[in-house]
Amino acid sequence: MSDVPADPIAAVRAAFLQAADQAPDPDPDRELQRIEELRVRFLGKKGEVQALMRQLGRLDKADRPAFGQAVNRLKGEVSQRIEQLRADAERRAADAALEAGWLDPTLPAAAAGAAVSGLPAMGHPHPITRILDEVIDHFRGLGFAVASGPEIEDAWHNFDALNIPADHPARDVWDTFYTTRGEIPRTHTSSVQIRTMERQRPPIRIIAPGRCFRNETVDATHLAAFNQCEGLLIDRDITLGHLKATLEGWVHRLFGPDVRTRFRPAFYPFVEPGLDLDAQCFYCHGGGRLDDGAMCPVCRGKGWLEIIPCGMVHPNVLRNCGIDPDEWSGFAFGMGFDRLVMARYGIDDLRRLYSGRLDLVRQF
Repeated sequence: MSDVPADPIAAVRAAFLQAADQAPDPDPDRELQRIEELRVRFLGKKGEVQALMRQLGRLDKADRPAFGQAVNRLKGEVSQRIEQLRADAERRAADAALEAGWLDPTLPAAAAGAAVSGLPAMGHPHPITRILDEVIDHFRGLGFAVASGPEIEDAWHNFDALNIPADHPARDVWDTFYTTRGEIPRTHTSSVQIRTMERQRPPIRIIAPGRCFRNETVDATHLAAFNQCEGLLIDRDITLGHLKATLEGWVHRLFGPDVRTRFRPAFYPFVEPGLDLDAQCFYCHGGGRLDDGAMCPVCRGKGWLEIIPCGMVHPNVLRNCGIDPDEWSGFAFGMGFDRLVMARYGIDDLRRLYSGRLDLVRQF
């Protein structure tokens, strides 16, 4: 006999609906905090939906498929309702700002190179913003949604769920910062992938752009705070061929059809197999040396730039998010906007992008 209460799914659904149907807090910030607490209570690692998944092992084998499907349906319902609550709260906050009078959407913008009504001339996107917009446009065309998550993370979403436990030597690679409360300024936006898989049933197609933080020695190609975009696709029967076609299509759009690329084996705990997609160094044109014989400061003599680490999502990562790796597979990738900007526009030092010099950014 199955050692599970008669209808635990209905009980969790009823508890969630009771909490979700409460009248919204008049204060938008408090309402958003309430919605986040609701999400953690039901969709968090120790939440009530995840607790239902842990009951699978106590069920008879014949009962497990139907129970698991019902839990996943509940998870989707809860996720959708929470997203709707959050959207409603954000809309009320915007309406409140308009009513308060500090935001006037009717004000005219200045024409480029001129001034209107005393306003300064219009600016234009920073080169990093240009690349971000192009990434989003390209992958939206392939059916990917744009996802986001918190910049201050916990160890579960930043490491543990990604197959990097506390004693794993790979944690040292990311040179992590920690807050005084033990929280982690995220080292990658892979944490957004975990949060998406926890609340959404496959198929999944997302990209997750955002800022990341690592305790790096700052030089021409490394910064302590940088911009990154991760991608995730989960579906049935996904192969390395899908990964290769997806990334090569993006690289050829960004750098042109003649750019030289290569895939080579690499190790990342959250993918298996893991790969690096390299592109020929734009600064030394693949030679590794400059015209004066000096070593190239960008590729450090290698002739290639690592631009997109990638691979097939590790089965342990899928299991950690409640996804059956025998049914679903997928690929993941990550790319730094800053390095893509370097390669696209021939900039030899990342630090120039953050110098605040208008004579630099006006060139793009």
